[in-house]
Amino acid sequence: MKEKIADSNARVDVADVLRGLAVMGIIVLHSIEHFNFYSFPESVPFEWMKFTDQAIWRGLFFAFGGKAYAVFALLFGFSFYIQDNNQQRRGKDFRFRFIWRLCILFVIGQFNAAFFTGEILMMYALLGVILPLFCRLSDRTVAIVALVLILQPIDWVKVVWALCNPDYEAGKSLANHYFGIAYEVQKHGTFLETLRMNLWEGQMANMTWALEHGRIMQTPGLFLFGMLIGRRGLFLYNAQHEQIWLKTLAFSLLCFFPLYGLNNMLPEFVSRGALLAPLRVIVSSLSNLSFMLVMVSGLLITFYRIHDRSFLMRFTAYGKMSMTNYIGQSVIGSLLFYHWGFELGRYLGITYSLLFGIIFVLLQMAFCSWWMKHHKHGPFEGLWKRLTWIGKK
Repeated sequence: MKEKIADSNARVDVADVLRGLAVMGIIVLHSIEHFNFYSFPESVPFEWMKFTDQAIWRGLFFAFGGKAYAVFALLFGFSFYIQDNNQQRRGKDFRFRFIWRLCILFVIGQFNAAFFTGEILMMYALLGVILPLFCRLSDRTVAIVALVLILQPIDWVKVVWALCNPDYEAGKSLANHYFGIAYEVQKHGTFLETLRMNLWEGQMANMTWALEHGRIMQTPGLFLFGMLIGRRGLFLYNAQHEQIWLKTLAFSLLCFFPLYGLNNMLPEFVSRGALLAPLRVIVSSLSNLSFMLVMVSGLLITFYRIHDRSFLMRFTAYGKMSMTNYIGQSVIGSLLFYHWGFELGRYLGITYSLLFGIIFVLLQMAFCSWWMKHHKHGPFEGLWKRLTWIGKK
């Protein structure tokens, strides 16, 4: 193939495109969910919207649910490798500086959490410690640890325990308990009441949900795999890397369809909740991971094969400002949909919410394009970077 990109800029560009598409998927999903506030109109204005509402909900969750976040987590590990490798070339150790960087991320996450119960930055700050702990180990060791985490060891323990103890029944969902509290405040609370709730019950809801749905294990595993992608230079084009991504695409497709089908079939054959719940976490997380790899490998192959990348490159500025966009959707989404704001959820069904999400993303993209013409980093990205290197001579 002719005129292949084979420099570090291409590697970063394709990562920014992936990050931009992932953040877009996350924000569109949050829009139809009304930013974790599942309050919708009691009736639809047109009968045909009953169909489009269901089609949009199921279609978007099929495409992005559990996949967009996984791309984001993969790229978090990749970004760590880029930063760590750059410092190693200068003869410096980035690991302690990265731990400080995670502390800053935790504080930024607290700000984001004040508005949105689905906040993930704090979880990244806590789980990201795995990267400096494992970054000097061999590829083989890192891959084994990452694979074990991806396979959901906690839920396999639950499966074995349930099989060995036929009378055991799992307790009620803590996530449902905390989300129930959050919903009532989102529905009736003032801004200050919502703020107080988000900083405790909202975060408890988010973290317990992540634990109950396998995100606590899968996320650090994806961090490590992202770091390995950086080590091997797999985002750079060459014939060998293209073959790797083609094989990944084929293998992921072969895995996805039986896993997706099995996940839908499980309730028909496993009625016991203590056994069904962990089995579904295991199978659904692997199914989502397979589809995520289909998306990533497909986009990488497309990015390097096509000559006109102008459309895909539109997502680079959006990806570079992913933190700003993510925090922006939390602040604006809560303002527009929660009780303390405009309560748009009373008027927007799923179809209209999708249109809102598309318009919101397009406005963010326009802002990002304008901002990046005048600045090197987004507002929150620049703040994070400056605070990361504070005190450096």
